[in-house]
Amino acid sequence: MTAAALLSCVNLSKYFGALAAVHDLSFDLRPGEILGIGGPNGAGKTTLFELISGLNPASEGRILFEGRDITRLSPEAICHAGIARTFQLNASFDKLSVRDNVRVAAYFGRDNRIVPGLRMGRETETHVDAALDAVDWRGDQHMLAGQLPVLDRKLLMLAGALATRPKLLLMDEPVGGLNPQEIEHMMATVRRIAASGVTIILIEHVMRFLVQLSERVMIMHHGEKIYEGPPQGLVRDRTVIDVYLGEGASQRLSALMESGA
Repeated sequence: MTAAALLSCVNLSKYFGALAAVHDLSFDLRPGEILGIGGPNGAGKTTLFELISGLNPASEGRILFEGRDITRLSPEAICHAGIARTFQLNASFDKLSVRDNVRVAAYFGRDNRIVPGLRMGRETETHVDAALDAVDWRGDQHMLAGQLPVLDRKLLMLAGALATRPKLLLMDEPVGGLNPQEIEHMMATVRRIAASGVTIILIEHVMRFLVQLSERVMIMHHGEKIYEGPPQGLVRDRTVIDVYLGEGASQRLSALMESGA
């Protein structure tokens, strides 16, 4: 782990029988950085998030967060330490209101609550307000989560993650299923969150979103890292083109980055 790293994954592997979902993966993440992760389906991207967030134990290797070994910690302990995540599929309590969903995250997400109180208190409400403001929530906070459209459900999940006051936010396919206008909205939201000081790792197949937001990109294939570097290098890397982008997508991506659009 470098002295400046917030997160370090060191020779990390996860095996399911003979299948190596993640194999001998190492990388560092600096505070305040946005790291984008791409790769084909089955490359091990979401499994990597599960290892970092504690939902699946690593088979080998170590995960260090602020210099502390969190490899074997429980998901709640990792969340309390300052790592939050969103999921590919919408994760919310559908029969609770928007505000109550974020209240639950704010109340339980950063502290052990062995014996919860009868009331959540003013401090929790302050964190709820801050989280909803961070995603620029403009809808009805009393609407049931299950009634929300796709973009609002993603923003609610993001607000719940932010309500835990994370230092590191893991975002798994945040714009999957969104139209171009909604993607722009999410892009502005992520930039605002990053500007507030939250470090971000995001997984995404929408390459325009990935390269426009990320300071550094890592491409995975069969559980291994095949590229790590600036977004501009993707379109010149022969292995990335052959196994992931293809010639057409590579040319379109190159034109996008050259135009600065």
